[in-house]
Amino acid sequence: MSHLEDLEKKINSELTTRIKESKIKHNQIYLTINYEDLLDVIFLLKTNKSTKFRQLIEITAVDYPENQKRFKMVYLLLSHELNQRIILSYYISENQQIPTLTKIYPSANWMEREIFDMYGIKFTDHPDLRRILTDYNFEGYPLRKDFPLTGHNEVRYSENEKKVVYEKVKLEQNYRNFDYESPWEGTKYIKEETKK
Repeated sequence: MSHLEDLEKKINSELTTRIKESKIKHNQIYLTINYEDLLDVIFLLKTNKSTKFRQLIEITAVDYPENQKRFKMVYLLLSHELNQRIILSYYISENQQIPTLTKIYPSANWMEREIFDMYGIKFTDHPDLRRILTDYNFEGYPLRKDFPLTGHNEVRYSENEKKVVYEKVKLEQNYRNFDYESPWEGTKYIKEETKK
């Protein structure tokens, strides 16, 4: 039995009823839980002597707009002592709020703000939940699958006004005359001049 399988068994024995699914894939442990158990599971994975997942590497979300539980939340944890990663996930519906991890992992602050800004997922008891990547007046959430690919407004910095301005999108394309002749054969006007 490998070290990874031993670790998976320890985690399963500690978190018995809180784990919906556990599997080893790509040399990593994947856990699926209910969102209500998030804080308990994360706290145990960080503080337990046999797990020691003391670093939160990433938090992200995946959008499945056709599902009732639209978003899949994914947490990537690292144990330096065991040299192992664990990937924790669960599903939530669109307007569901989830607890923040900032008291357990302070680095979660910026990651949760990015998720709020890009997906619109809200975190309860977050110390500073506001937009971080888009502008204050930005409408919508860019990483949702239903976000429009082209907008009606564009943002640019105006040197005249010394501030960021919003303007209607201008999709101009001037008329272009392309010469599709082979570059090896040359164009017609060059051929005509060489004949003279």
